[in-house]
Amino acid sequence: MIRALFSAGDPIWPEYQTTLPPAFAKAGLSVDLSRDHAPDTVDYIIAAPNGPVQDFTPFTRCKAVLNLWAGVEDIAPNPTLTQPLARMVDPGLTDGMVEWVVGHTMRHHLGLDVHVHGQDGQWRTDYPPLASQRPVTILGLGALGTACARALIGLGFPVTGWSRSQKAIDGVTCLSGNGGLRAALTDAQIVILLLPLTNATTNILDRQTLALLAPGSFIINPGRGPLIDDDDLLTALDANVAHATLDVFRVEPLPAQHPFWAHPKITVTPHIASTTRPETAALCIAENIRRGEAGEALLHLVDRTKGY
Repeated sequence: MIRALFSAGDPIWPEYQTTLPPAFAKAGLSVDLSRDHAPDTVDYIIAAPNGPVQDFTPFTRCKAVLNLWAGVEDIAPNPTLTQPLARMVDPGLTDGMVEWVVGHTMRHHLGLDVHVHGQDGQWRTDYPPLASQRPVTILGLGALGTACARALIGLGFPVTGWSRSQKAIDGVTCLSGNGGLRAALTDAQIVILLLPLTNATTNILDRQTLALLAPGSFIINPGRGPLIDDDDLLTALDANVAHATLDVFRVEPLPAQHPFWAHPKITVTPHIASTTRPETAALCIAENIRRGEAGEALLHLVDRTKGY
């Protein structure tokens, strides 16, 4: 019998208590799933970074920690975590992110805000450009960035992607390194941030890089709040950036007095671009446990040296 410890908040336990057992059965696993196994009996920890287990030292038998979130910046640096760590790559989370990103990209591309908020009796007949005339840059070409890039290519947008290490994706102009970042941002009309948060990516959009964007450009950030320097963004909104749609922030919930709430060129969404979906995430967790028990390589292992 495999023992799996569920270490996450109370609100999501009922959903996973319902979805994980059928996923284990489908994978041919016999798993004793609990929230209170004795540490030295646990084979796998299914963990949220803010869950009750913060000291992994007593879990001497644990073969892997399976993160419930896509982001690992809040768990990977834990010095007590010496077990292999796998991040969550959930088809439901990916699909949700693609839908949110495409929706806000099309909103800005088509200029929908003018009509939604401009019911003032004036008949405006300004036509938007075609997608083929609107270059999009995606910073971050992991599972989420790649999926969004493919969806936008399918709609006709020319897509440039940037990542720390060089990638190759059909139809995407893939760049890397400092020179590649500058090229990816220069004259970009829509910039989408889907990078992991590391020391190297913090404030990747700052005064210097924001100035590279095309006049009237748009920023869409469903990645991590600290990828953008807040003060420099506010300055850019008075210069070359037309609007920023932000789903993530340095402090969450975003404080009511924060200037982003009332800024006419910022749209705040409350970290709802996408989420891990228990019904599909359960299948991902079960597959990794199956692999662990079969001696196969785990999927989506985190490279501690890179932080993702």
